[in-house]
Amino acid sequence: MRILSIQSAVAYGHVGNSAAVFPLQRLGVDVMPVYTVCFSNHTGYGAWRGPLLSGDDVREVVMGIEERGGLAGVDAVLSGYQGSDSIGDAILDAVARVKQHSPDAIYACDPVLGNAKSGCHVAPEVQNLIRDRVVPAADLITPNQFELGFITGTTPDTLESTLASVDAARALGPSTVLVTSVERPEAPEGTIEMLAVTPEGAWIVQTPHLPLKANGSGDVTAALFTAHLRSTGSAADALASTAASVFELLERTLASGERELQLVAAQESYVAPRARFAVERVR
Repeated sequence: MRILSIQSAVAYGHVGNSAAVFPLQRLGVDVMPVYTVCFSNHTGYGAWRGPLLSGDDVREVVMGIEERGGLAGVDAVLSGYQGSDSIGDAILDAVARVKQHSPDAIYACDPVLGNAKSGCHVAPEVQNLIRDRVVPAADLITPNQFELGFITGTTPDTLESTLASVDAARALGPSTVLVTSVERPEAPEGTIEMLAVTPEGAWIVQTPHLPLKANGSGDVTAALFTAHLRSTGSAADALASTAASVFELLERTLASGERELQLVAAQESYVAPRARFAVERVR
């Protein structure tokens, strides 16, 4: 399997491509990382160093890959945080180029906008970019519950309303939606869920809710789900494997007492997670 992953990169810690690439490689995926920023650390620290890359920079790298024949045999294009119209245009251009060479490739987009606790934390131009241009071009999106509501102008807060919001998102273009960080009043206390919906049905998985906020966990989730979905063709299997791996990664991170994901220490959890969580079909 080959994935073109266009995301940010940091030297210290694990977000963007610095979170997604290694787990994919441990699964045996041939990853071609293209960077949108090269920062010292993620911006949650309040201070960082390093350059932003322009959309033209991203295009140049992708064109170089194309000239080597590297866009043939691509299974997926993966993207995360998009900081500007320029980067968004370059990613959409990359998707079009990949699909010319690899017609069966999918575009998997993590539409990073914010979360329920802090709200939307991207510029208005990026909000419009994600909602109006990027999501309609995607085959798979992996929003959290807040982002799903923002994209669709709905308020998903129960299973029924979340499924309705997913239907609204799928009507925009993507055939498959993975909703992360699902919280609903009817779920047992101390749990959190993920919901996967495809044209074939809808499945939900529930895990314990660990008391930590880990930057980069969404990037790992999107990457693993994309890879498992492409390799198995089963949303239920992809959901089960992703939930188990991400839970073990977060569990190890919590036990370490460190702020950054213990991405390398948890490497066996990507290929052979011990945890098993039941996946329930809900539609």
